[in-house]
Amino acid sequence: MKKKSIVVLIILLTVLVIIGGSAGTGCVSLSREHDEARNLPITSINFSKLKDGTYTGEYEGGMYRWRANKVNVTVSSGKVTVIDLQDLSDSGDGFAERRELYNRIIEAQSLQVDVISGATLTSKAYLKGVEIALSPALAD
Repeated sequence: MKKKSIVVLIILLTVLVIIGGSAGTGCVSLSREHDEARNLPITSINFSKLKDGTYTGEYEGGMYRWRANKVNVTVSSGKVTVIDLQDLSDSGDGFAERRELYNRIIEAQSLQVDVISGATLTSKAYLKGVEIALSPALAD
C-alpha cells in the first residue's frame, strides 16, 4: 500500500510540475505581447497635410494578432471626418470605447490623444490602424 501512495504522489507532483511549467510559459508569452503593445510607436502625422479621400489601414495586431484591426478613415476638406472600424480580431464589446477613441482623434485632428483608461494596449492598436490608414493620405 505504501508503494501505491508513493506512485500516486509522484504522478501528482509530475502533473503539478507540468501545469506549473505551462502556466509560466504562458505568463512569459503574455508579458512579451504586452510589452510589445505597450511600446508600439505611434508616428505623429501632420493632419493639416492630408489629402481628401477614404483610406484603409490594417494593423496586424502584434505578436499574437490579438489586437488586429482594420479601419477606413475619411478625410474631407483636409480634415479627418469619419473613422469606421471594418474588422477586428477581438470580439469584445468595446464599441463605446472605440467610438470614444475615434472621436478624440477627430476632435483633436491628431493621433496624439489620451488612450482609453483600462484599454491602453488595445487603444494603441486602434491608433496604429488609423496611422497606417493616414500614411498614404499625406500630401507631398
